[in-house]
Amino acid sequence: MNARVPRLLARHLCLLALSLSPLLGLAADPSAQPPAEAHRISARWTLPGAGGWDYLTADSARHRLFITRGDRVEVVDLQTGTVLGRIPKLAGVHGVALAPDLKRGYSSNGRSNTITEFNYDTLEVLREVPLPGLNPDAILYDPGSHRLFTFNGRSKDATVLDAASLTVLATIPMPDKPEFAATDGKGQVFVNIESAPGQLVVIDTQKLAVKATWTLSGCDEPTGLALDAAHARLFSVCGDNVMAVTDAASGKAVARVAIGKGPDAVAFDGERKRIVVSNGEGTLTYVRAEPADKYVVAATLPTQAGARTLALDPATGRIYTVTATFGPAPAPTAQQPRPRPEMVPDTFTVLVAE
Repeated sequence: MNARVPRLLARHLCLLALSLSPLLGLAADPSAQPPAEAHRISARWTLPGAGGWDYLTADSARHRLFITRGDRVEVVDLQTGTVLGRIPKLAGVHGVALAPDLKRGYSSNGRSNTITEFNYDTLEVLREVPLPGLNPDAILYDPGSHRLFTFNGRSKDATVLDAASLTVLATIPMPDKPEFAATDGKGQVFVNIESAPGQLVVIDTQKLAVKATWTLSGCDEPTGLALDAAHARLFSVCGDNVMAVTDAASGKAVARVAIGKGPDAVAFDGERKRIVVSNGEGTLTYVRAEPADKYVVAATLPTQAGARTLALDPATGRIYTVTATFGPAPAPTAQQPRPRPEMVPDTFTVLVAE
């Protein structure tokens, strides 16, 4: 027998074993980590005019991005950055909620304690309605109940309205300042409470009452909130640079994931099985959702300082975040002991990440 045959056979068997190892649960290097994801900033759109910003809302069906800018909402094309329209004369606008089934959209106006209703197709303002709550911040439309929720920072409560008539149905007290909210569309709305430690409140959308309050141990002052409804997982981003993962059925803590500094918003991308967090330090943290409730930081993408809020277009997976260039902070005064730096005019920028 040729002496080379056993050696060749052994070599082929080894190669076969390596090729089958992913199927057999084996690995050539057990300590090897999954490869990092590759992401980039694919576009930067500069929009003229002054004014700060708050929430972003992506309308994937119509390829539009709603950007709140203090006294107005600017609507830009998700693909080109072209300004498609504006919703003007809003006093301290914070957020936008869309109800395509009702052909309506709504903004929460913090300084006037009102909401503004506009036409979903044309952006025409239809009416402005006063709220009993003070400083309405986050705003959410629940399609399951056709109800509109505003989460009011100063009065620490939630106002519930019938989205068609804008009749106030209830005021629901919150344990502290409410922040971002999410709906499962099946009778529950979840909202972060910006306390230390943080809390999550569950609202019954039919009874219009608090169903549960969960403490988020290891998560102080949570802001952004996203929901994986299929797997009943909530993602809260916290002031101590942590993302808290919570079981949406039981309130049980599932995981804690280290993220960037100054996080404010988070989105769950179900198509790509990942969670994306925007951090004010100037980064996006991409977290991969793996089986058995494992959450792995897959990439950290530099953006620009101040880009701490975001919106996801689920159709493309693109992330939109915004920021601007700021000058030096003015000198402190008795009235303003901690003055904020002023934004340089015409530097407001939308960043598109892929």
